[in-house]
Amino acid sequence: MKKSPLLLFTLACTFSLGAAAQWQWIDKDGRKVFSDRPPPVDVPDKNILKQPGGNSSQRSFHPVPVTDAASAPAAAASTAAGAGKDKELEEKKAQAEAAEAAKKKAEAEKIAKIKADNCARARQAKAAYDSGRLIATTNAQGERVFLDEAGRAAETKRLEGIIATECAP
Repeated sequence: MKKSPLLLFTLACTFSLGAAAQWQWIDKDGRKVFSDRPPPVDVPDKNILKQPGGNSSQRSFHPVPVTDAASAPAAAASTAAGAGKDKELEEKKAQAEAAEAAKKKAEAEKIAKIKADNCARARQAKAAYDSGRLIATTNAQGERVFLDEAGRAAETKRLEGIIATECAP
């Protein structure tokens, strides 16, 4: 019977080890943030209060693009010196760049699909307005109301604006 409290204590300590691998930082609004992932790149190192392992080398690496020609030789020299030392870092950098490019491509495809759907719906609605059929809407009281010529013209103009923006190549 005396071993069961010791066993429970050991189990509790074992399961609490995962909680020790946490990041803690102060965000731009001055709030403390706790996470199992590293903080965003825009969080300065001075705002990082706690990190797993105690060293800053675990923070995720995000490449910074070179913006002017004056810093290009320095960047080239640092990469040439580091090329022999740490190929693993360069592989991680290439993987991060590939992942970022894939993410941007997926986002662009998603936006293109949404635009194509909006374009198709706007063209279909404009065809209904151009057909001359009566168009009914529901007002605030839930009553069915038919559009007059002014309402039809306003809606047609709005649909043409949507077609112009969403259907552009």
